[in-house]
Amino acid sequence: MKANFLSPLTGLLALALTACHKEPGPTPSRETSLPPANVRTVVVTAETSAAVEEVIGTVRSRTRVVVEAKVSGRIESLPVSLGQRVKAGDLLAQLDVREIQARLDQAVALRRQAARDLERFANLLKQEAVTQAEYDAVEARLRVAEASVVEAETMLSYARIVAPADLVVARKLAEAGDLATPGRPLLELEDPEALRLEADVPEALIGRIQLGDRLTVTTANVGQPIIGTVVEVAPSADAASRTFRVKLDLPPASGLRAGQFGRVAVPLDATPSLRVPAAAIVVRGQMEIVFVATNQTAHLRLVKTGRRFGDQVELVSGVSPGERVVVENATGLCDGQALVSQ
Repeated sequence: MKANFLSPLTGLLALALTACHKEPGPTPSRETSLPPANVRTVVVTAETSAAVEEVIGTVRSRTRVVVEAKVSGRIESLPVSLGQRVKAGDLLAQLDVREIQARLDQAVALRRQAARDLERFANLLKQEAVTQAEYDAVEARLRVAEASVVEAETMLSYARIVAPADLVVARKLAEAGDLATPGRPLLELEDPEALRLEADVPEALIGRIQLGDRLTVTTANVGQPIIGTVVEVAPSADAASRTFRVKLDLPPASGLRAGQFGRVAVPLDATPSLRVPAAAIVVRGQMEIVFVATNQTAHLRLVKTGRRFGDQVELVSGVSPGERVVVENATGLCDGQALVSQ
């Protein structure tokens, strides 16, 4: 009974051992199975160029006016809208200042009374019915009344707020019906055609910037770099950020507007760098690689890229000067594949 149970198991075990001891056949290599690739290569060279470091900044208007009220009053009208162009003298806001009007009416009445008193005292002085001192006191009251009228008229004129120059309404900070008080901004006006870039430059770079320098500025909405002129450099650093405020005047450019993000290139010392055409860089996942051509064979190299110079890319590591890298048909290559250079 026991012998009959072990006999089938013994046969299966022998079959498995025979399969395990079977000699494996040759596995074809992927590299050897791929045909030679037609590619174009270039020699990696070291080029010396003026290095720059970019500092971020903000585009702002050179002329920016914050409109405030000089007297308190309810805003009766605010007949302007965002983006509207206004000319010097145009009405921006009208305030309700009836108490100032009442003060003016009172000052005019006192002036009229003082003028009549002075006329009467002048006749009395001729008749020697009053002294010179009494006449001088009445004359002084008239001068005070006249000054009060001028003051009230000036305060009343502040109820009409007008544009100081030809500008554009950039921000509205109040609406009709709000209470305007001295020191509270109502509007912000800007000149959209006269722009500048304001950047906070680190103290390590501020020594490389001088008044009158022409630096390259780039923004997202302008397709080509802009040349800005340094017009202001802060004499002292901000205590919190350790940066210096630098302002560069910008020429007119299509698409350039106040409030946009920009970068200014601060020149550094010239340094050599290895450069290759951008087509030589192959991105696979998180890796950047190039293929070095040696003895008509492609060798994969991991590289680290740096700055871009037009259609060329700086290679910080991974290759050496004099080596040849593949710049055409590199994306489909494999490590060890045969090459046919053009």
